[in-house]
Amino acid sequence: MRRFLLRWLVAAIALYAAVRLVPGIAYDGGWETLAGMALIFGLLNAILRPILILLTCPLQILTLGLFSLVLNGALLLLAANLARGLGVGFYVRDYGAAFIGALVVSIVSFVLNLLLGADEHGHERHHAR
Repeated sequence: MRRFLLRWLVAAIALYAAVRLVPGIAYDGGWETLAGMALIFGLLNAILRPILILLTCPLQILTLGLFSLVLNGALLLLAANLARGLGVGFYVRDYGAAFIGALVVSIVSFVLNLLLGADEHGHERHHAR
């Protein structure tokens, strides 16, 4: 449960960074809006991303995995549209903003996970002393 909460917090902070850094991404409300969006974005990434990676496997191979950046942007845009439909005030203007926003979210999440001592799957690393 602690790992889930930590990943949820990291996602909310990463989305906040995207709001602050990327024109075309905004939200109404406070941290509860970011927490709701982080939950929606996390669920879509957990459910749809593996399926999309599998379906686009030839493109993934051809682009040496860079096509996953395109998928990340599409998932952020989809999550924002779904969030708006659910009454969560998170907005992404267009795919360009979603693409750059997804890059920001990925970078911030990666750095925060490194600082917090969790790997990309949220598992804690134990350092030898």
